[in-house]
Amino acid sequence: MQITFLGAADTVTGSRHLVSIDGQRILLDCGLFQGYKVLRERNWASFPVPPAEIDAVVLSHAHLDHCGYLPSLVKQGFRGAIYASPATCDLCEVLLLDSAKLQEEDARRANRYHYSSHEKALPLYTTAEAKRALSRMTPIPAGRQVRIGKVEIVLTPVGHLLGACAVTLRSAEGTLVYSGDLGRHDDHLMPPPETVAHGDVILIESTYGDRNHPPDDADPRLAEIIRATVGRGGSVLLPSFAVGRAQALLHSLQKLRSAGEIAREMPIFLDSPMAIEATALYQRHRRLLRLTARETAALTDGVTLVTTPQQSQRLSRHHYPCVIISASGMATGGRVLHHLKAMAPNPRHHVVFPGFQVPGTRGGKLVGGAKEVKIHGEYVAVNADVSQIEGFSGHADADGLMAWLRGFDSKPRQAFVVHGDPAAADTLRMRIKDELGWPVHVPEHLASYAA
Repeated sequence: MQITFLGAADTVTGSRHLVSIDGQRILLDCGLFQGYKVLRERNWASFPVPPAEIDAVVLSHAHLDHCGYLPSLVKQGFRGAIYASPATCDLCEVLLLDSAKLQEEDARRANRYHYSSHEKALPLYTTAEAKRALSRMTPIPAGRQVRIGKVEIVLTPVGHLLGACAVTLRSAEGTLVYSGDLGRHDDHLMPPPETVAHGDVILIESTYGDRNHPPDDADPRLAEIIRATVGRGGSVLLPSFAVGRAQALLHSLQKLRSAGEIAREMPIFLDSPMAIEATALYQRHRRLLRLTARETAALTDGVTLVTTPQQSQRLSRHHYPCVIISASGMATGGRVLHHLKAMAPNPRHHVVFPGFQVPGTRGGKLVGGAKEVKIHGEYVAVNADVSQIEGFSGHADADGLMAWLRGFDSKPRQAFVVHGDPAAADTLRMRIKDELGWPVHVPEHLASYAA
């Protein structure tokens, strides 16, 4: 068994792990690099392995840093099947088409206003190319065994996001388990991650490998911010991932309304077509959630769904206190940028990032205290309050990661710590070594290991 780490090996983004096992080449996840420019530039490089030589892709879940490179892989010659849980397949259709549309729009805007450093800005991939990738997706229900040659694939639900699963590959060469992104035991929407019994080789994510979530509930802090901001005549902007995070925020806001923690008449806007579509998918797949049927149905009660660009533009000029949920979650693109341009200069407003921000993203700069940020080629002053509430993260923290690893029945031949910033990955490596006594390694980008 050979593993080549083509992404998420020295950073928390761009998950791509190529496994050569029993005559098959299987790519675990196929994500976009996000954050610092030096990482984003990897998206434009030729894939390190000829895509035509890869037999299959297996996705852990539908976040773009795990699935967002698929159209480029297909464009470069991949012709195999893309396996994922049914809910992940549904979400990928929403996410990849939206990703392609945003890239096409950004390229057109850059060419129109001449703020690209290239003679002609191009999208990484087009809507047509995203559709070609989606045509290769094959759903696998969790727990069902599927064979690729002599390799057996099994998916195990792990919370975190609708449809998210750990991936197990079994063959005569041994059993490899890839965690994907693990969810929390106290997640707002998803059940706790299920354990996997055995793995000879384990790939474990480490997003929160060096810290634990705060013990306090995030909802009271959000209510406090909303009340204080509205009290001074301002509005609250919640940059949010359209899938998972937006639905968790809607659930929290509905609970706060019901409890009288925020005014029932408080206007709430969901300004993200993708988040609106994803919310409908969460309601369709409600049996995968920990919410009751009534709670799931009530996610959008009293919420204004902003669908058209014209409605979004009018909302950015809104002069009355309100709460706006808009994508993207790290303010890297999408409609939230127009709201940031309008709201960031005004000290009455409050921008609240509900979760982890990758260093180098616009969101990372804002929570780091930036006094101005570049949006659409121009610098915008930041006078509004900026806060980060980590309680909305859908990731297992360091103790949660260790708890999941303790569910294995025996010591693996080798464990690899992936999908984490260097400090987080190395801290988790030390805990695995010291507390579990496992052989464990943090791989470097493009490194290859026999396991």
